Amino acid sequence: MTEPAAIRPASTVLLLRDGASAREIEVFMMVRHHQIEFNSGALVFPGGSVDKTDQEIAARSELYSGGADLGEEALGFRIAAIRETFEESGILLARPQGSNALISASQAREIEAVSRAALCEGNTHFLDIVAGNDLVLALDALVPYAHWITPEGMPKRFDTWFFLAAAPPDQLGAHDGKESTDSIWVSPREALAGGDDGRFKLPFPTTRNLIRLGKQPDVATALAVAQQMEVVTVMPVMTKTADGGRQLRIPREAGYDGEVFAFGPAG
Repeated sequence: MTEPAAIRPASTVLLLRDGASAREIEVFMMVRHHQIEFNSGALVFPGGSVDKTDQEIAARSELYSGGADLGEEALGFRIAAIRETFEESGILLARPQGSNALISASQAREIEAVSRAALCEGNTHFLDIVAGNDLVLALDALVPYAHWITPEGMPKRFDTWFFLAAAPPDQLGAHDGKESTDSIWVSPREALAGGDDGRFKLPFPTTRNLIRLGKQPDVATALAVAQQMEVVTVMPVMTKTADGGRQLRIPREAGYDGEVFAFGPAG
């Protein structure tokens, strides 16, 4: 029997802002490059794997706020969430040392111009960017929203925490042009419609979280609801159906739009 693929810890962030007109929330999403091995061509939220430098930051409590009650593993997920958000969108969830306010959009742009490409290319470390600019990572800006584990049998498996965060004012975000080829601020309704008509390729967990997020009219409500939610771990179970199709089952108590999801018969 083949051993299941190793599970890699990862983090994903749903960056939120209020829509300009209708009472409709917007979320920052990117199109993965078609040559990326995982979720190529898909419309996704910023995110990626936890790495060892995230744990190095976790060991230096002066570099983050909001982590006093978190263990080492939980700190790693949150630090990775902020790092990956910066790498993939340029948006930086951090405060100047001694300040209660997030860094200004102008300072974020200056840091991005100097450091983002070097970080993505592995020529600098996030710890050096944070410490070198006298920043404190705003872990308290992240609200746990979902926890998904890739099913057994898949060639790549991730243990992924999804977080909600209000996008800092005037930090607009942009894709990096390498791992992702486009980026948009989009309402859950518009993203789901694009998935239905073929404009967008939406991974299964992304679709489920967009449907759930779309029930909230604004950022404040979405964050407040998430703070009261119990996050239930989801590891979909895939089975074959009698007609040759497949179905995925997820826990009903996870609070999504169903428990069993069918995929068409094998063609």
